[in-house]
Amino acid sequence: MEGFHHVIRKITRGFCYGGMFFAIPLMLITTLDAIGRGLFDKPFPGTIELSEYMLSIMILLGAAYTQQVKGHVGVDFLTKRFSERKRDMIGIITTLASMFIVAIIVWQGYMEGIQEKTVSDMLRVPQRPFRLLVTVGGILLWLELFLDLMTHIKNVFTKSGE
Repeated sequence: MEGFHHVIRKITRGFCYGGMFFAIPLMLITTLDAIGRGLFDKPFPGTIELSEYMLSIMILLGAAYTQQVKGHVGVDFLTKRFSERKRDMIGIITTLASMFIVAIIVWQGYMEGIQEKTVSDMLRVPQRPFRLLVTVGGILLWLELFLDLMTHIKNVFTKSGE
């Protein structure tokens, strides 16, 4: 199981780095657009579409890594009063619910992605790859949640508590 855990973590990091690659081009085209619009009254064509695509790549490929480093927002004002074992039991329930929701997103993202045939208005970029990216990012997020689930289950059965 440790090998599987290591491989998933490495793949998630790799995809996140791939998404981070688009941060600098996004900043550059946004800056060029702002300069062109402000100084020359001539915006950089296609900036909005390119920004949308790059942001979607960064967000979808970064969600699983954010789960990996526990960067998602959590509310623990009630659960912090519980023992570690009870927190892990609650973690099992919430992780299973999250996995269920992400599985629906993966399924629907795939169904929408394979049916997509449109292109963008200005640059004529096909929409299909970006729709299918929902599936890729969702699978990575689901795998990270699965690893969290295994950790919660292991903690429940190995730690003594209330």
